[in-house]
Amino acid sequence: MFHVHAWGLPYVATMLGVKQVYPGKYEPPVLLKLIQTEKVTFSHCVPTIIQMLVASPAVKNVDLSKWKVVIGGARLPKGLAQEAMKFGIQIYAGFGMSETCPIVSVSNLKPEMLNWEKEKQIDKLIMTGLPLPLVYAKIVDPEGKDLPHDGEATGELVFRAPWLTAGYFNEPERSKELWIDGWLHTGDDAYIDKEGYIQIIDRIKDVIKTGGEWISSLELENLASQHEAVLETAAIGIPDPKWGERPALVIVLRPDFKGKVTAEDMKKHMADAAAKGKIPKYGVPDKYFFVDEIPKTSVGKISKIQLRKAYL
Repeated sequence: MFHVHAWGLPYVATMLGVKQVYPGKYEPPVLLKLIQTEKVTFSHCVPTIIQMLVASPAVKNVDLSKWKVVIGGARLPKGLAQEAMKFGIQIYAGFGMSETCPIVSVSNLKPEMLNWEKEKQIDKLIMTGLPLPLVYAKIVDPEGKDLPHDGEATGELVFRAPWLTAGYFNEPERSKELWIDGWLHTGDDAYIDKEGYIQIIDRIKDVIKTGGEWISSLELENLASQHEAVLETAAIGIPDPKWGERPALVIVLRPDFKGKVTAEDMKKHMADAAAKGKIPKYGVPDKYFFVDEIPKTSVGKISKIQLRKAYL
């Protein structure tokens, strides 16, 4: 009950008159028991919470087929979404920022998409999503020019909506940078497809630049998450004398796979993705670090700052 999540859903739930359940400690057995006994039908959280639940042995004893979850705070990896769906969880990605107070998009499926095969639906459900009513979204180049919504052109994601913050407290210069040309600038690199769905590729400052070409750390994490052995992963850029930066993956393995999966296994998995055209060949990471835990911020997001310090 803190930070940006507490600025939205508690108010909506109160307005709608629905029961609200606050768990206190985020421990899998406690959460699963509450979902079952209190008949919880809707939740919102960061990916780390869902990951904890689906990795818990207790999850096999609970019916989660009536539970809908919106994931925010970090990208919802495809591998995690698939794992959640195995247990009947209806999972969606959503997006918001402190500055957008909070939510501005959710990856709802359009009516004609409800008959799609599951794999195709998942690819939409894990996207940043469709703008909410009264939210206007577009992408712009460094000069502020509009870019096409064709699913290919990428640029900075900007918003307009009635409830966005006007600026930062006692920081007029940062407030000016936030609102350039009358649009709130997110600092996120993204594209918008022909259906109107937004996909954030990366924080502009987190994109890995190798040999003058850009690689999305979020896309690397998404692909790595689809390996059966991977519980959690983070992609960072490692300094390289020849290419400037090269991508590296920091990986937490599932307990059953510890000691059984090597860097070569992971490199082959990523190379297979490159062979299928999902990432360019130069995007295949060179280094793979296996760890017991990936550092998080206070709100449960992966701390890229701590990771860069650790692996530089």
